[in-house]
Amino acid sequence: MKDPFKLNAKSIMALYELFPTEEACIKHLEAINWHGKPVSPFDKTSKVYKLKSGKYRCKNTGKNFTVRTGTMFEKTKISLRKWFIAIWLVTNHKIGLSSYQLANDIEVTQKTAWYMLHKIRHAMRLANENFLEEAVEIDETLVGGRNGNRHWDKKVPHSQGRSHKDKAPVVGMIQRENLMNARVTPDTKSDTLSAFIKEYIHPDAIIYTDENDAYNQIGFTYTRFYVDHSKKLYSYEHITTNRIEGAWTHFKRMVKGTYRTLLKKYLQKYVDEFVYRYNLRDISNSDRFNCFLCCADTRYTYKQIRKSAA
Repeated sequence: MKDPFKLNAKSIMALYELFPTEEACIKHLEAINWHGKPVSPFDKTSKVYKLKSGKYRCKNTGKNFTVRTGTMFEKTKISLRKWFIAIWLVTNHKIGLSSYQLANDIEVTQKTAWYMLHKIRHAMRLANENFLEEAVEIDETLVGGRNGNRHWDKKVPHSQGRSHKDKAPVVGMIQRENLMNARVTPDTKSDTLSAFIKEYIHPDAIIYTDENDAYNQIGFTYTRFYVDHSKKLYSYEHITTNRIEGAWTHFKRMVKGTYRTLLKKYLQKYVDEFVYRYNLRDISNSDRFNCFLCCADTRYTYKQIRKSAA
């Protein structure tokens, strides 16, 4: 059996050639998830039998299953070939992929493509739960249209500066030369920022922020340095937030260039998608694709998508 992690798909055409049939996709999933030995999703300790139908049976529970059981591919009517193409495109397009574009690329309806993209983003959340150490840069950004560009009857008063009356705040943190976390928050108050920082940053880490007073509270718990942007200062020796600010530049480019308008209730999903690609930016297209398949071991239904956004 070929090592699935030695997959060499540098382009979408290479992916077509590597997975010409549904059976080829199934074998690749089995190699990724089972490493040559089928495992029952109902009882991981159980002996497994292969049936003539191609399915497997769990001896301890008597239930039949396939490699798709219990994963994001369970009960899907969409072929694995189309799923693989969609996953490859989303994981490797630097500025994302709209549901309209995906619908054209794999010949499904826009509604189906939207559903597929949200299932993919759900699995990507696992790359956005890292515990950070050493030197960590923290910054917030606001997602939403510019008030000055709105029609006169849609302008929101007193929404300049750090106000998020008409926008959604997203807080991000990057361990220097390492991983990133980002979360949509209800506000950027001291208690909100402090809770996020304590959850994902080691107590002995040094944090770097801007001059925002909301970080003063967490400064009593962590060693904190800040750069004062109000004085036109952006970097002083090791004191800088340039990395996290650069990440926000790429994120905004994705939002404005591909998605245009994002509903706040789904915003975290798009943040997860961006963070996934950011954290895996230094590996190959094939490894990024395979890493995703390793994260796709949880079923996520249309009903759950709607409920999570309620």
